[in-house]
Amino acid sequence: MAVRCEQVRLAGYTTLRLGGPARCFVEATTDDELIDAVRRADRDGEPVLVLGGGSNLVVADEGFPGTVVHVATRGVTTGSTGSGDGRVLVRARAGEEWDPFVARCVEEGLSGVECLSGVPGLLGATPIQNVGAYGQDVSETIVEVRAYDRERGEVVVLDRAACRFGYRGSAFKGADRHVVLEVTFALENDDLSAPIRYAELARTLGVDPGARVPLRDAREAVLGLRRGKGMVLDPADPDTRSAGSFFTNPILDPDQVADLEKRVADRLGPDAAFPRYPEPDGRTKTSAAWLIDKAGFTKGYGRGPVRISTKHTLALTNADGGRTEDLLALAREVRDGVHAAFGVTLVNEPVFVGVGL
Repeated sequence: MAVRCEQVRLAGYTTLRLGGPARCFVEATTDDELIDAVRRADRDGEPVLVLGGGSNLVVADEGFPGTVVHVATRGVTTGSTGSGDGRVLVRARAGEEWDPFVARCVEEGLSGVECLSGVPGLLGATPIQNVGAYGQDVSETIVEVRAYDRERGEVVVLDRAACRFGYRGSAFKGADRHVVLEVTFALENDDLSAPIRYAELARTLGVDPGARVPLRDAREAVLGLRRGKGMVLDPADPDTRSAGSFFTNPILDPDQVADLEKRVADRLGPDAAFPRYPEPDGRTKTSAAWLIDKAGFTKGYGRGPVRISTKHTLALTNADGGRTEDLLALAREVRDGVHAAFGVTLVNEPVFVGVGL
C-alpha cells in the first residue's frame, strides 16, 4: 500500500481535470489494503474519500481535508451459476476499468453489458450509480456486491434486493457506509446482444427495437454513438474532459407533466412537444438535454473557461483550464435557466465533494 501524505492534487485523478489537493493519499492494490486504509482513517476520525476512476466526481478547488483512498485492485474470474440456465457468473474487483471489462465480456461471448461500452471509470462505481446507457443498466445483471461495511467493521455481501437499485441510484449512493470491493454479474453465454431497447441504437444498427444483434456489432455501434457525443475519453478532444451527463433526466408526476405541457406551449408554440418516456409507476421521464437546449443553452455555450460540450448539451466540460467554481457557476446558470423556462429543477448526476449547487 503506497501512502503519500503530501498535497496530491486530485485534478489528475478526475476526468474533468478539476479538484484541489488531498491531505493524505493512499493507493490500495488489494482488498486488505483498501479495508485497512479506510478502517485506520475511521479509527482516527479522519474524513475519507474512496476514489475510483474519477469519471463521476466534482471535487472542490480546495481539495479534500482528509484521506483519499484510490482503489487499484484487480482481478476477474468466471464460473457457472450452477443452475443450468446458461448464465455465467463473472466476479470482478472494484479497481478493474469498466470498458476493458465490457470488451472482455463481448470477446468471450457474454451478453448483458455490451450497451454499456465506452462508459469511463472503474467497475466498483457501477452499482453505486446503477450505471446505465442505451437501454441497459447494471442492475439487470448484478447479482451481488461484496463490500466493507464501515459501521459493522466487516465484509458483507449484498444481493440485488439489498442494493435497492433505482434510476441512477442505489443503497450505496449518497451514503458512505459501504466500500465496494467486488461485483458479481450473471451474464448470458450468448454471442447475441440483449434485446435492443433504445430507439437511437436500433436505428444505428438498422434493426427494430427488441431485435438482438451480434455482441460486437452492438458494442461498436454504442462506441460510435458515444464518440459522436464526446462521451468516450480522448485526450485530443476537449469535449471529453467532462463528468459525462451532468444532470439526470427528470421524472415527473402527472401534475408536473401538465405544467410542463403548458410551459412548452407558451414558450415554443401550441404544436411543440417534449420527449416523453412512460415509467412503470405512472410517472413520465423527459429529456434533460432537450430542456437545456430549449431553454437557450445550446451546444458550445460557455461561461469563462468552461462550456457545454459542442457535441451534447448534457455534458459540461473543462475545455480551457478552468476551476471547479467556474464549472459550478455554469451548472447553476443552466439549472436556474431551465427552471425559469419550464418549471423543472434539474438534479446533478455526478457526486460532489466539498461543493454543492
